[in-house]
Amino acid sequence: MWRNRNVWILLLGEGIAGLGMWVGIIGNLEFLQQHVPSDFMKSLILFAGLFVGVLFGPYAGKVIDRSSKKTVMIVSSVARSMSVMFMFVAISTGQVWWMVMYMLGIGISAAFYFPALQAAIPLIAKEEELLTLNGWHMNIGTIARIVGTALGGVLIIAIPLSTVYIITLGSFLFVALTSFLLQLPNDQNRSYKQEKQESFTVLWPLIKKNRPVFTGLVLMLVPIGFIGSFNLMVLKISEMLQDPAIKGWLYTTEGVMFMLGAFMIRRVAVKLPHLSLLIGAAFFISLAQMSLYFAEYHPMAIVSFGVFGFAAGSFFPIAATLFQKSVPKDYHGRFFSFRNMMDRILFQFVLVSSGFFLDTIGFQIMVLLFGVSSFFLTCIVLGKHVKKVDKNLPQTM
Repeated sequence: MWRNRNVWILLLGEGIAGLGMWVGIIGNLEFLQQHVPSDFMKSLILFAGLFVGVLFGPYAGKVIDRSSKKTVMIVSSVARSMSVMFMFVAISTGQVWWMVMYMLGIGISAAFYFPALQAAIPLIAKEEELLTLNGWHMNIGTIARIVGTALGGVLIIAIPLSTVYIITLGSFLFVALTSFLLQLPNDQNRSYKQEKQESFTVLWPLIKKNRPVFTGLVLMLVPIGFIGSFNLMVLKISEMLQDPAIKGWLYTTEGVMFMLGAFMIRRVAVKLPHLSLLIGAAFFISLAQMSLYFAEYHPMAIVSFGVFGFAAGSFFPIAATLFQKSVPKDYHGRFFSFRNMMDRILFQFVLVSSGFFLDTIGFQIMVLLFGVSSFFLTCIVLGKHVKKVDKNLPQTM
């Protein structure tokens, strides 16, 4: 795998893009803190980009399946770069609506870029290499998140906010260049003889028949319940503890443990079924969220984010590999667009709900509510999984 230049190009591009993206996210949070006092209004502004991404999801899936993945990645990367221009206007004018335009542009380009990337990975790696490449891809993204959030925290103090977005712009242009250098085997344009083959509706029977894929999609609700409220929880914990530095500790701890989880899962996945590992990781994620009830204590907040990071680092590479192997490649564009849409819809719901709950019932009751819901969902999935396993076991007299 490591002799394949496409792997190095992909990982390098994603690392630089992730670095710039997370520097930009810290910039977004700083801009919101300066101009928007309400947690609920913050969540609505972040909601805008996610919502428009959902609207473009079905069209993006069809485009990816009948077009060159490489071309889609290049065009969407250029569009993502152009969207940063709105943020420069927002900073110079102090108008939040320009930031909304920026979020819309980022959301639309992401609706095309990330499903195309997921569909391109199986074209680069052999089937037995998918778990390793998915793990490294997510680890590179996590390293970029750790460095990006730390760098962003320093930069928003040391330099003007507009200069922070110049770094974001440069990183997005760099990933457009690296996408251009990719050479993807069997990345030809495709045409469909039947119109119905281009529809999203063809996916549901496929997903329904494939139990591991269906179960994996259901279990995605658990980490999204944590990730959707991640940034708002970090901000609230920082306010509760009256410690701005805790934000960096939480991001760093979660990121380091995420990498450790992604590294360890490659060894364990050889011996255990992927679906069982997903269920186990989901249990730990729900426990981590419930433990945030005690986040008013510095060590407990850090431990909770660490447990989540390790469990999520185990969950996502396994889930990505399961989907890439179980779903036929001709459907990858539509499937990963569907999954991207599903993630964004759920993310929106969690994000807006989090902002509302933080303003009403408070942080501790909110994390307990989300954590208990995730725990019971995982228990239901586990019960169905055990029943299925028992049913398939040979009956003895």
